[in-house]
Amino acid sequence: MLYRSRLIGFGSYLPKNIITNNDLSKKIDTSDEWIRARTGIRQRHIVSNETCTSMACCAAEQALRYANLSIHDIDAVIVATSTPDALFPTTAVMVQKELGMKKGFAFDVSSACSGFIFALSVADNFIKTGQAKNIILIGSEVYSRILDWSDRRTCVLFGDGAGAVILTAVKPQENNGILGIYLHTDGQYSELLYVEGSPTAQQQNCYVRMNGKEVFRQAVNKLSEVVDEALIKNNLKHKDIDWLVPHQANLRIINGMGKKLKLAPERVIVTVDKHANTSAASIPLALNVAIRDKRIKSGDLVIMETLGGGLSWGSALVRI
Repeated sequence: MLYRSRLIGFGSYLPKNIITNNDLSKKIDTSDEWIRARTGIRQRHIVSNETCTSMACCAAEQALRYANLSIHDIDAVIVATSTPDALFPTTAVMVQKELGMKKGFAFDVSSACSGFIFALSVADNFIKTGQAKNIILIGSEVYSRILDWSDRRTCVLFGDGAGAVILTAVKPQENNGILGIYLHTDGQYSELLYVEGSPTAQQQNCYVRMNGKEVFRQAVNKLSEVVDEALIKNNLKHKDIDWLVPHQANLRIINGMGKKLKLAPERVIVTVDKHANTSAASIPLALNVAIRDKRIKSGDLVIMETLGGGLSWGSALVRI
C-alpha cells in the first residue's frame, strides 16, 4: 500500500420542500403513527426545482469549504446514484462541468442504497495506488422520481438529498483514514428490492418495488455479518467502536445494529426521522450532520454499514 485515504471534507444538501407524514396521510391511506411505528420516519425532503446534479454540486461545494480546498485541487469526482438526471453524460461529469474542474476524471457508481460504500471503495483504491490525491465522493438521489405515490408500502420510505466527502492521500503509518471496506452482493435476492420498468425500454413509469418483510430480515442478518467481518479483519472488538453511522432506512434496523455493537443509543447516528431513506446519500448526509455538530471528532473510530438492492451490502471502518 502506497497511501491511505483520509476523509477531510464533509458537505450536504437537502431540498427546501419538506413533506411530513401528516402531509402524506392527506393523499394516501396512511398516518403519522403508522409510519413512525414501522420506520421511525417523521418527514422527508422532496425536490421541487433541484436535480441530482444541482444537489450534488451544493454538497460538493460545502465539502470543499470544509476541507479548505478548491476545485482545482481535485483529481476525480465520483457520484453514487441510482437516479441520475440522464443516462449519460453521467451526473459526475455534469458536476465536474458545473464546478469548473478542468482536469482529472469523473464517473458514476450505481449500487442502490449501497452505492456510497461501493463508491468509497473505488475512491479508496484510486488513492491507495497513487492514481489520485484528492477525490470528491458524492451520494445524490432523487428517489421521488421513481416512487409510486399510490403505494404506501414504498412511497413513505424515501426522500431526496445529497451528501459529499473529500478523500485525500496520507502516509499509511498515520493512525487515521480508511482502515478497511468490505463489499458483498447476491443476485438471488434481486426480486426483493428493485425498480419496475426501465427508461432504456421506453417505459414511462419506473417504480421502486420491495418485499419489505424479507428485506428487513436479510438486512438484520447481512449487516451483522459485514460489521463482524470489519472488526475481525482489523483485530478489533465491539468496545473499540466509537460511532455507528448506518444507512438510514429503518429505525428498528439501526437500533438493532447499535445493540449488537453494544453502543449506547447516543453513539448511533440517526437521521432517518428527518431525512427518510435517501439511498446512496444517506450515509454521507448522516456523517455530515454528526461532524458538523461535533459529535464525531478527529481520532474517533467509525463504522458505516449499508444494504441495498441487488442485494448489495457492505461496511467501512474509518478513523476520522
